[in-house]
Amino acid sequence: MSRLFGSVRARATLAATLVVAVALVAAGTAVLLSLRSNLLGEAGTQAERSAREVAAQLAAGTRYDELSLDVDDRPVQVVDEDGVLVAASEDLERISGTGVDAVAPRQASADRPGDDDDDDDEGLEPGEIGGRATLSDGSATIDGETEDYRFAGVTVETDDRGTLTVYAGSPLSAEHGAVSTALTVMLIGFPLLAALVAGVTWLVTRRALRPVEGIRREMAAITASEDLGRRVPVPDTHDEVARLALTTNETLAALQASVERQRRFVADASHELRSPIASLRTQLEVGAAHPELLDVGGAVEDTVRLQRLAADLLLLARLDAGERPADGRVDLAALAREEARNRPRVTVRAGEGAVVEGSRGQLGRVLANLLDNAERHARSAVEVTVGREGGTAVLGVADDGEGVPPADRQRIFERFVRLDAARSRDDGGAGLGLAIARDVAVRHEGTLTVAEAPAGGALFELRLPADDSPAEAP
Repeated sequence: MSRLFGSVRARATLAATLVVAVALVAAGTAVLLSLRSNLLGEAGTQAERSAREVAAQLAAGTRYDELSLDVDDRPVQVVDEDGVLVAASEDLERISGTGVDAVAPRQASADRPGDDDDDDDEGLEPGEIGGRATLSDGSATIDGETEDYRFAGVTVETDDRGTLTVYAGSPLSAEHGAVSTALTVMLIGFPLLAALVAGVTWLVTRRALRPVEGIRREMAAITASEDLGRRVPVPDTHDEVARLALTTNETLAALQASVERQRRFVADASHELRSPIASLRTQLEVGAAHPELLDVGGAVEDTVRLQRLAADLLLLARLDAGERPADGRVDLAALAREEARNRPRVTVRAGEGAVVEGSRGQLGRVLANLLDNAERHARSAVEVTVGREGGTAVLGVADDGEGVPPADRQRIFERFVRLDAARSRDDGGAGLGLAIARDVAVRHEGTLTVAEAPAGGALFELRLPADDSPAEAP
C-alpha cells in the first residue's frame, strides 16, 4: 500500500478524487438545502392561501357549519380566542403542530367579547383578516392517512364571534419526495462521478508521466552500463517533462565531457610523469653502476621538473574539486614588481587602484606562469602593465616573440597542449601553466585572454573585479 501511494500518479489521482468528492458533497448539500427551503416556502404559501380563503368566509359572517373546509383534502382548524376548536375539516382524525390537538369542534359562544392576543394583528377591525401568517410544521391524519404538513395560521376579527384563528395545512409529501429523489440521485451519481474522475486522472497522469518513466529507465540503463554516450528520450510535448529530458541530456553531456577530460588528464599526466621518472631512474642506475658517470646536475634538474609537475597536478586537482580562493586583498602592482624582481628582461608599468580580492598565492602563480611563458618565447624583452578600467583591474603580460596564431588562441589554454613552435623552445614545461592560469582566473570571477602585443608578440590580459573596500588598519 505504501508503495502504491508512493507514486506520483497515485497521489495525484487520490488528491483529484478527494477534491472532487469534497466539492460534490458541498454542492449537493447546498442544492438539498436550497430545494428543501424552496419547497417549504411553496408549501407555506399554499397553506396560507387556504387559510385566508377560510378566513374570508368567516369575515363575511359564514356560519361554522356552512364553511367550505374540505379543499383538496387538506386539514383545516378554526379556533376561537379561548383556544377552543369551533370548526375542522371533515374526516380529520389527528393533528399536531397547530397548538390545538382537538379534531372534534364544539360551538363556542358567538357573543363573547375578547381581546386578540396576537401582537402582530392588534387593532383589527371587524371583518378584517390579519396581515401576517404564522407558520409551523406538523402532521395530520385524514381518513386514515397520515402525512406531514406545513401549517399556516391566519387571524380574522368578526363582529359577533370575536377573534378567530384559522389553521390550514399544505402537504409536505412533494418536498419529501423531491428531497429524497435528489438525495438518491446524489448518493448514486456522486460515487460514480468520483470514480470517473479517479479513472480519468489515473489515465491522464499515466500518459503524462510515461516520458518520465522512459527517462528513469534510460538513466537506470546508463547507470548499469556506465555508457555516458547514451541519452534519454525527449518527448515532443514542449512542457516541463521535455525540459527535464533536455536538462538531463545536457547534464549527461557535461558529465561525459568531464569524465573524458579526466581520463585524458590522467593519461597525459601519466605520460608527462613517465619521462622525468624514467630519466631520473636511468641516471641513478648509471650512477649506481658507475659513480664516476653520475650526472648530478641532470638528476637534480629532473627532480625539480618532477616536483613542479606534481605541484601543478595537485593544484589542478584542487581547482577541479571547486576549491575557493582564500579571502584577502591583493595589490596587483605590488605583486608584479615582486615577481619581476629577479627577471632582468621583465619591465613593469603599474598604475594605482588595481587591488583585487582573492588568494595572493594563486594569483602569484598565475603571474609567474605568464612570465615564464613570455620569457620562453620573447626575443629580448617582456613588459608587465597593471591598471584599472572602470570596476576591473587589468594585468597584461606582453612579449616581442612570434605571438600566438588566432586559430590557437583558445587551444593553448587546454591542459598538456604545447604548440609546435613552443616545443622547440620549451625548457621542460608540461603544457599546464596556461591551463592553471585560466582556471585560477575563472575561480576569481575573472578572465584570461591572449591577443597580439604592440611589439608583435603575445599579449596575455588578466581581468579581475576590482576591490574598492577600504583596507583594514594594521
